[in-house]
Amino acid sequence: MKYNAVTKELLQELRQVVGEKYVKTDPSVLDIYKADESLAPSYWVMPEAVVLPADARETAEIVKLANRYKVPLTPRGAGTSVSCGAVPAQGGIVVLTERMNRILECSEEGMYMVVEAGVRTADIQALAQSKGLMYAGDPCSADSCQIGGNVATNAGGNKAVKYGTTRNQIYGMKVVTPTGDIVNIGGRLQKCSTGYCLEQLFCGSEGTLGIITEVTLKLRPLPPYKFDLVSIFKTDDEAFTLPNKLLKAGIEPTSIEYMDNEALKISSNYCDITLPHVDEGACYVIVTVETFDEDELDRKMEKAGDVCEACGAVDVIAADERIWGCRRQFAEAARDIDIMFVAEDFVVPLDKIAEITSKLPALKAKHGLYTVTVAHIGDGNIHVLPLNKDGLSPEGWMEKMEAFHADLFKEVYALGGKMSGEHGVGYKKLKEFKRHTPEGERNIIKAIKKALDPNNIMNPSKIVDIDE
Repeated sequence: MKYNAVTKELLQELRQVVGEKYVKTDPSVLDIYKADESLAPSYWVMPEAVVLPADARETAEIVKLANRYKVPLTPRGAGTSVSCGAVPAQGGIVVLTERMNRILECSEEGMYMVVEAGVRTADIQALAQSKGLMYAGDPCSADSCQIGGNVATNAGGNKAVKYGTTRNQIYGMKVVTPTGDIVNIGGRLQKCSTGYCLEQLFCGSEGTLGIITEVTLKLRPLPPYKFDLVSIFKTDDEAFTLPNKLLKAGIEPTSIEYMDNEALKISSNYCDITLPHVDEGACYVIVTVETFDEDELDRKMEKAGDVCEACGAVDVIAADERIWGCRRQFAEAARDIDIMFVAEDFVVPLDKIAEITSKLPALKAKHGLYTVTVAHIGDGNIHVLPLNKDGLSPEGWMEKMEAFHADLFKEVYALGGKMSGEHGVGYKKLKEFKRHTPEGERNIIKAIKKALDPNNIMNPSKIVDIDE
């Protein structure tokens, strides 16, 4: 589809909607929004303007103008995504949600919170905790990411084993549709069989079906007791037997996080700390368990230790803030080595983790890759990060990645997996999604996109290309 350029007339109308201060066209400002956290130069696209609406009404007026002028829009929160979902692939206007940053309501009795899209996830977590409650969404970028982006990408995180991804934390939302309507979807209900489940459709749609401006979130009771342990293994195969054994033992962990030896090395070097057994080639599995009863916690802690040892752990120690800090700083450690690192986040059934990871050494050797791996192995979500240590050009590196993906995702899908467990498809995996997704499934996605966005202005070239 051919789009029009952003004109002086359009800019003037945008200023009338949001005010002079909130329409940005200076090249130094636009340059900030050409990329997301993936920072891969091959995907950089400069927007023509950046606009910051204050609320849903202003957002709707921006969308109506974009339709009238046939200019593409790219919704963007904090830009912490790594699949280029917030990259303006077709230029046009980036719509920032950062001014929509109010917490509108927090109900202790009803255990819910109503927030605007630009509220930081960490602020939601902190307010909930101050009320003796918990917001269970916990992506590693919680300190900087915004809730609207979490919903748009169906962000996962460290607590997804027990509580699920972002889609499991929402009651409903306010959305500006691609034609400029403001709609409230979902509801603060425990169950509903009234029409289509639209809030779940929009969750994970990556800004292609509308701009989320407000979200009603589920809060949960805050467990007063918890333990964090690290089970240390000599081999990955032993480590990957642990998740199902813990679940079968009735331990109900909140999180089960894996770090291979290379990930531990680069993260501990980046954080300038020394971790036990890392120099011996060990890998780590970090386990968190939360309870409402202290005696139950003690029983589960003892049982978890026994399960870890039965799986072959050479040591089981407490996971202190040093270890969690290394896990949270992993992406920054990788970026410190290679700004073009590729954050794979494929997902497979739990009983297929060992099988897919056993195929990685041969794939790495075939494509001449150095990789580091961390994983939410409690839910089968594996992050393999190829790093461009050989200094290939952006073009050469992307050519190598396409060949690697062709082989990797073929194996993932053969085991019943998918290419993304939490990062999304975005712009980066557009070709791969087409290659590995059945035509019938893609046609349904295209039909929904065309019905809701007839002018294809809303985050085009993400997930599917309806003009292919």
